[in-house]
Amino acid sequence: MEGAINNKITIAAQIEALLFVHGEAMKIKKLAELLAVTEEEVQTGLAELSGTLNGGGRGLSLIISGDRAMLVTKPEMGELVKRIVSEELDSELSPASLETLSIVAYMGPISRAEIDYIRGVNSSFILRNLSVRGLVAKEASKDPFDKLRAGKPATGNFVYSATMDFLRHVGVGSPQELPEFQKYRDIVKGFISKPEEVVIPKTNDVS
Repeated sequence: MEGAINNKITIAAQIEALLFVHGEAMKIKKLAELLAVTEEEVQTGLAELSGTLNGGGRGLSLIISGDRAMLVTKPEMGELVKRIVSEELDSELSPASLETLSIVAYMGPISRAEIDYIRGVNSSFILRNLSVRGLVAKEASKDPFDKLRAGKPATGNFVYSATMDFLRHVGVGSPQELPEFQKYRDIVKGFISKPEEVVIPKTNDVS
């Protein structure tokens, strides 16, 4: 098989990056496919990463359960994490949260990987807060193919949708009743398939 993406970057470091961006458990087989290495090499990389993270002085740890691996915060970081979560929940929604909520409302059910792709940044923390606020719901994906990616294999284990509480709050009975629902859904679908061809409407085009 082909070697790592960059010979100067260890497989362990690449695994760490993938697990961080994915934000959920990933199959070892999937990691091997993404890194173009064998599953045995992934296992070795996971062992190296686990030793690095669990050796002390790090805020994250690696959990391996069966054929899946996932990055999590260490228990001793609980109070610190609780502090920032409480601060976020006590404040109004940030522009980034509103952006993420809009994507979920118009494009849901949608995987976190797709949300990250659209936004260009990791959305794990924001999605968690929106879920706690009761604005978005997370559920296991029942479709092995992403509806937004023309039949390509699904990119995540879970999908997010707007909750009934959110829809009731904005005064609609379903996502399809949101302003210009199909127009903006088509724009985002176009961005996912061919980002270089998408034309974003001007502000005065939005009602």
